[in-house]
Amino acid sequence: MNLEWGMFGENLTTEGLAEESIHIGDVFQLGTAQLVVTEPRMPCFKLTIRFEREDIVKRFLQSQRMGMYFGVVQEGTVQAGDRFELLSTDSQRLTVADVTRLYTTEKNNAELLTKAVATSPLPVKWREYFEHRLDKINATNR
Repeated sequence: MNLEWGMFGENLTTEGLAEESIHIGDVFQLGTAQLVVTEPRMPCFKLTIRFEREDIVKRFLQSQRMGMYFGVVQEGTVQAGDRFELLSTDSQRLTVADVTRLYTTEKNNAELLTKAVATSPLPVKWREYFEHRLDKINATNR
């Protein structure tokens, strides 16, 4: 299957921003804008419709290459060729890949769940989801 730029509805297509090395809460300068990494991009049923493939969501999750969402810290102008310049990193150093693994393959990793719950730039819905899972693990271990 030939995948063209923008086929997944992305607003920014980048090179060199790997989920394993980018942290939730990393702040980047891009053009005159400042962006913060907030969470991995998770696939939904719309991919099945767009690609007319029942297996696309499963394959997307198996790839562990989700991409990421950014929040806007400071509005500005961005154009093709602008480079991402890292300005700061969150102290928890939870990678985008860590969040994806917690959701897909490491659902019971208590140490990583604890780290995720403590990562304030991660949206509340994620932290609550991970806190609930951590509570279930702790209840089982009592």
